[in-house]
Amino acid sequence: LLTVKFSSCLGTKGTQYETNSLDFKVRADGTVFATRELQIPSEQVAFTVTARDHQTAKQWDAMVRLLVAQTWTSHSGHKKGKKNVALDPAQPPNDTLLPWPQRQSSGGLRRQKRDWVIPPINVPENSRGPFPQQLVRIRSDKDNDIPIRYSITGVGADQPPMEVFSIDSMSGRMYVTRPMDREERASYHVPPPDEVQLPPHPALRMGCVDVWVSISGTAIKAWAHTNGPSAAPESSLRAHAVDMNGNKVENPIDLYIYVIDMNDNRPEFINQVYNGSVDEGSKPGTYVMTVTANDADDSTTANGMVRYRIVTQTPQSPSQNMFTINSETGDLVTVAAGLDREKVQQYTVIVQATDMEGNLNYGLSNTATAIIAVTDVNDNPPEFTASTFTGEVPENRVETVVANLTVMDRDQPHSPNWNAVYRIISGDPAGHFSVRTDPVTNEGMVTVVKAVDYELNRAFMLTVMVSNQAPLASGIQMSFQSTAGVTISVTDINEAPYFPSNRKLIRLEEGVPAGTALTTFSAVDPDRFVQQAVRYSKLSDPANWLHINTSNGQITTAAVLDRESLYITNNVYEATFLAADNGIPPASGTGTLQIYLIDINDNAPELLPKEAQVCEKPGLNAINITAADADVDPNIGPYVFELPFIPATVRKNWTITRLNGDYAQLSLRILYLEAGMYEVPIIVTDSGNPPLSHTSVIKVKVCPCDENGDCTTIGAVAAAGLGTGAIVAILICIVILLTMVLLFVVWMKRREKERHNKQLLIDPEDDVRDNILKYDEEGGGEEDQDYDLSQLQQPEAMEHVLSKAPGVRRVDERPVGAEPQYPVRPVVPHPGDIGDFINEGLRAADNDPTAPPYDSLLVFDYEGSGSTAGSVSSLNSSSSGDQDYDYLNDWGPRFRKLADMYGGGEDD
Repeated sequence: LLTVKFSSCLGTKGTQYETNSLDFKVRADGTVFATRELQIPSEQVAFTVTARDHQTAKQWDAMVRLLVAQTWTSHSGHKKGKKNVALDPAQPPNDTLLPWPQRQSSGGLRRQKRDWVIPPINVPENSRGPFPQQLVRIRSDKDNDIPIRYSITGVGADQPPMEVFSIDSMSGRMYVTRPMDREERASYHVPPPDEVQLPPHPALRMGCVDVWVSISGTAIKAWAHTNGPSAAPESSLRAHAVDMNGNKVENPIDLYIYVIDMNDNRPEFINQVYNGSVDEGSKPGTYVMTVTANDADDSTTANGMVRYRIVTQTPQSPSQNMFTINSETGDLVTVAAGLDREKVQQYTVIVQATDMEGNLNYGLSNTATAIIAVTDVNDNPPEFTASTFTGEVPENRVETVVANLTVMDRDQPHSPNWNAVYRIISGDPAGHFSVRTDPVTNEGMVTVVKAVDYELNRAFMLTVMVSNQAPLASGIQMSFQSTAGVTISVTDINEAPYFPSNRKLIRLEEGVPAGTALTTFSAVDPDRFVQQAVRYSKLSDPANWLHINTSNGQITTAAVLDRESLYITNNVYEATFLAADNGIPPASGTGTLQIYLIDINDNAPELLPKEAQVCEKPGLNAINITAADADVDPNIGPYVFELPFIPATVRKNWTITRLNGDYAQLSLRILYLEAGMYEVPIIVTDSGNPPLSHTSVIKVKVCPCDENGDCTTIGAVAAAGLGTGAIVAILICIVILLTMVLLFVVWMKRREKERHNKQLLIDPEDDVRDNILKYDEEGGGEEDQDYDLSQLQQPEAMEHVLSKAPGVRRVDERPVGAEPQYPVRPVVPHPGDIGDFINEGLRAADNDPTAPPYDSLLVFDYEGSGSTAGSVSSLNSSSSGDQDYDYLNDWGPRFRKLADMYGGGEDD
């Protein structure tokens, strides 16, 4: 009846078909057939086809309906049988479709079924025209009675794609306006929302389900319900017939237009280059990779059926056909043995995909490249490049490479199949050597890990085996050349002498006299085959107590050894000695001698504390005494404490009580002892053999105490040895000293106050010191350069010194009493008098009782003898006689000072 093909996003391998009808079954290739002879009624026959995936247990359903097609009558009135209407692409159709039933004459019979199911209209894609190209003519039998206008609506007409089809409204001729492409749209019929009409060959995609239906009979149509999403909201292509007024004359009829596929698409590979790999030595039939090409043409026809083949193989070694490809699936597999990575590491295979089921004459082809890498397996054991290797190593050296072992491995470098692993299998029982792998060169480095001794082993004969990190492939055996011998010679070097008993410990009593032989601390020279002399010397002797014989290493004392010395730690004295040979080059070694000193009773005990205080009355407090001895047990306590018999006052005033072996208590024996400092001798004896005694003197301060047993302040002073008279004298001296300090402070305050009450000699506003006076005077330019520099020099004569009545004045204070008699300035001063004038002023200032006790500025009113140019005063006055300067008082405070200095009035 029809063929159903199913495809899923998950693949169709293992898909099984079944129906829910006993009358219809589906074969494995999707062919629907009737299980028995049956008469298809005029009504539809429907059943469900199920596609089931037995791996995922998923299933998909499609509803199939079979209808009996109506017979139709041609425009000539001849009755036709059931047949499909096929268009000849070369010739436009000349027949006319009468989709609407024809009415018989009033006296004839009338058809009961009004609508026909017209056969589909098949249009080939890629037609060259000319366009518009007529497809079919549609007419109603009513056009004989009334004028009818024809139109089409739906997809391809007034819905996208727009204006693909057109119709002559008067004649009903339907045209296609442009070439069609099946890959863009295969059908121009939109099924109802609840059903999908399946065309004879094209595919309609619904969700993830593709259904193909091939109709084998002309009178059977098929629909399929799917559980996928509904189609886009499009309208089917329909033909309409209306009268001139727009009234419907016939019911709209669906038009089924299918685009016939042409082989216009080449197969396209998903990837242009495919990369795969296969192990070397693989057996024929080993899977390598899969190449896939897709063809946009109809896959249910030969146009879309792709077949694969190998075009070329590079290189063609060892055979030109090392691989084959499944023509339908595109699986590449090996077809011959002999893959060897060491000979060919990569193959390049050109694969061709051809549609039309691989027909090279009619099909379209495309090619892709498959690069097949031959992966390495460990089929080549490593081999030494030589059977024996040699090396040399100095004795006592470690971490030294003595020989390099080279190997050859044809496997892929720097892979586990190539990386070498070395192992010493004989010749080194003590483990002096190891063989490490150089990660770059893969060589074996024979390394000394444990020092060798020339005197014990002069040579080593090693046997070394090499293998890979990865095990050898199955069937591959180790090579004879994977084992080699290594001969290592040991060279002699001058070794340093060594002390067999380094950190040698001896025991002896302290106090042995100087020159006593203690021990012989000798070293051994390891170079037994060479006669060398060993010399000894001291390297470290902190207390300089020892001496060593340079020839034989005998140790003698150079001083008395004292266990209580600061150089002793835990009763042990440590010294270091050096032993050096006379080899070339010389070598030396060190040894440590430890002397454990046994204590003898050579230190008398001491008492602590050396000073103490006690109350003058017994019973309030006592002095705790501790005995200490630098020796150790048994030359220490328990100690014996006793007071001497001489002087007798010691035992009379004091008593000592032993508390335990190390402690005693000293207290007063009498009821009262006068306050003061007392020296109390105490004899302490240790328990050594023989015992040692020592008399220690403790300074005891006896003082009056309060009720708590603490010394009072007065009592402490009294106890220091001062009497009452001395204390009173000291207090009187302190009072006198404080009184003198107070009087001096009062006198200084009074004098400071008087100094501040003195008035200044000059008012602040008249003081012209440290002020800049600006005079708007300018020189005469070049004409004013004739001047005598001698006027700036010190005068030589003093006859014309001007005498000033005021003399010398102090500017920092004004005298309270009568002004001292300062030298009077001469009326006509002489330059030579300046020195005498200054000296007289200085003497007057020194004798001034009002002068402060510090240096002050003295201002001299002498201004010199004038210049040869004359003075300003000579403009209005003569050089002889007195000059009146009172008019300067009207010029301001600064000129008033000049009037006071030069006027010399009696008021001043």
